[in-house]
Amino acid sequence: MKYQMHVPFNAPAFLGAEVDCIRRAIGKGHLAGNGFFTKECEKYLKELLGVKRAFLTTSCTHALEMCALLLNLQSGDEFIVPSFTFVSTVNAFALRGAKPIFVDVRPDTLNLDEEAVARQINSRTKAIIAVHYGGIGCEMTRLTELAQRHEIALIEDNAHGLFGRYRGKLLGTFGRFATLSFHETKNISCGEGGALLLNDERDIERAEILRDKGTNRGVFFRGQADKYTWVDFGSSYVMSEILAAYLWTQLNAYERIQKQRRSIWNLYQEQLQKWATEQKIQLPHVPSTCDQAYHLFYLILPTLENRRILIEHLRQYQINAVFHYQALNSSPMGQRLGGQPGTCPVTERLSDCLLRLPFYFDLTSPIQQRVIDRVLEFRVR
Repeated sequence: MKYQMHVPFNAPAFLGAEVDCIRRAIGKGHLAGNGFFTKECEKYLKELLGVKRAFLTTSCTHALEMCALLLNLQSGDEFIVPSFTFVSTVNAFALRGAKPIFVDVRPDTLNLDEEAVARQINSRTKAIIAVHYGGIGCEMTRLTELAQRHEIALIEDNAHGLFGRYRGKLLGTFGRFATLSFHETKNISCGEGGALLLNDERDIERAEILRDKGTNRGVFFRGQADKYTWVDFGSSYVMSEILAAYLWTQLNAYERIQKQRRSIWNLYQEQLQKWATEQKIQLPHVPSTCDQAYHLFYLILPTLENRRILIEHLRQYQINAVFHYQALNSSPMGQRLGGQPGTCPVTERLSDCLLRLPFYFDLTSPIQQRVIDRVLEFRVR
């Protein structure tokens, strides 16, 4: 076989101006968090998304942990979460002693099944965690109605969905809290990083304290307190200025990034649709109510064996395609926390059958066409 360049599943976006911004950060003599670039990024997110406050964090995981702290979760409390998600979505709340109630996802969007959520709400439920899988919005009208009726917190894990919309409204602006990820696999990235979005002004003051290790440091430096002391729980959740400088470049180029990712997604969709229908393979579904974030592109194969064969087929051509989340309800830790195998059949099928294709900012049309051509050679067994 003729040698061909390896096609990675992901490659971090680098636009060229990031290094200049990092030099500027170094020149300002402040590399710890909450400096010039941190504040600029937070202001940009707040104004662009229309939220009450945005706090940069070291990761989306830490932003989720801040949500759990803000809710004062404790042993005996429950939170409803999709089984089809990354472990951080559960860990952040389970660490506070709350019990996860795993629910299945919809077979079309792979998002939280809102009617399954309705069946699980009880007096112990303190939060619903809505994960916008692939940057396609959950059914937020129904989830918002459930949260309001039962007076429980609605939290959006929007790690995939920055700039996505549901019924014209930006994802991350529906719940009391929302979180973002700037991991290198995300559309907008800085290697590792995240953000907490607040949609209720009453949460701002305490969130600032929690992010600063439980101290009133921010209040003190603004001259609003006569001493700097420990006043609450918290941890070190502040992103460094080096990462914020890198992120600042990408946020300012988000339209360029999104345009390129939209082109990549559309090419996959256009060229694979006929083949997928013939092979009875499911492609991403975007409801008419949603404007997606163009975060990923997947195939749902009929069986685990078909997925294994396709992965091996692509690997022969130096193309790296990967599977995604495993069903948390049937994982070893999930079962320790009360999950049971067989209770989330859609999720369990996805764990066996979903395959993600290479998708990143610098994926050129010729390289993407090479991926598509190799996929089109595959036939379901």
